[in-house]
Amino acid sequence: MTANIIRQHAVWHDYLELCKPRVVALMLLTALVGMYLATPGWIPLPLVLLSLLGIGLCAASAAAVNHLVDKKIDKLMHRTRHRPVARERVSVLDALIFALLLGVSGVVILVKYINALTAVLSFITLIGYAVIYTGYLKRATPQNIVIGGLAGAAPPLLGWTAVTNHLDPQALLLVLIIFTWTPPHFWALAIYRFEDYSHAKIPMLPVTHGISFTKLQIVLYTILLSVVTVLPVVVGMCGLIYFIGTILLNLRFFYWAFRLYRTDEPIVAMQTFRYSISYLMVLFVLLLADHYWVIS
Repeated sequence: MTANIIRQHAVWHDYLELCKPRVVALMLLTALVGMYLATPGWIPLPLVLLSLLGIGLCAASAAAVNHLVDKKIDKLMHRTRHRPVARERVSVLDALIFALLLGVSGVVILVKYINALTAVLSFITLIGYAVIYTGYLKRATPQNIVIGGLAGAAPPLLGWTAVTNHLDPQALLLVLIIFTWTPPHFWALAIYRFEDYSHAKIPMLPVTHGISFTKLQIVLYTILLSVVTVLPVVVGMCGLIYFIGTILLNLRFFYWAFRLYRTDEPIVAMQTFRYSISYLMVLFVLLLADHYWVIS
């Protein structure tokens, strides 16, 4: 009886791992902020929950496909060798069916309860990450994370269109923030996991152009990010709370980027990566806090 319970728990946990829940949770936070920034008032709870459910299912589907496509690569990398499909705890067929169920369910929910625009954009995002980035760009160019980062930057736009049913320049500005944040975020991890990517022959920037060059790119992208994150203030989208907060966040990002640039300690790359996650979370919370402080 005990062994059976443990086995069932492992299966449940494996399928949850296929969804990359921590990544999806961060995406849903940005989608939620996009929803509330799209309107001066409050949003009906059913609309919020159904939007996040549909967007989240599509994101989880893309994550599951990523596990499938990267099965052979994952076996070669220390960071990913214990993933469910790589270790064959979940079969390729079961993972494929699971990914299809997630994706179809997400699109159907968005079409039926939200709007067709959000459903189409979510589907395009799914294909962009699962097929274009994972299936092609990741193995084709050291600029993979830059080009493919557009898919990961879409959630605030999806949240915005879920409320408004149309595209808006301010929503695209939120996309631009995440798009600019993605390279320094992921390249810091790629430096820390240099041996993994080199062994798996994945052309990440540190592998193809060297760690020193990648560190310089992180510094330059951090400077660019500091400019992009101030644009919401410039266009009148945000006020003083967000402005002060983002200046402090960017100064701290500068600290980690320059520290990484000047050191050979691998742990600093991981610390930079971890800070970048907190950075994005706090930045979007600041967007939300500033929005409702201003309208109140």
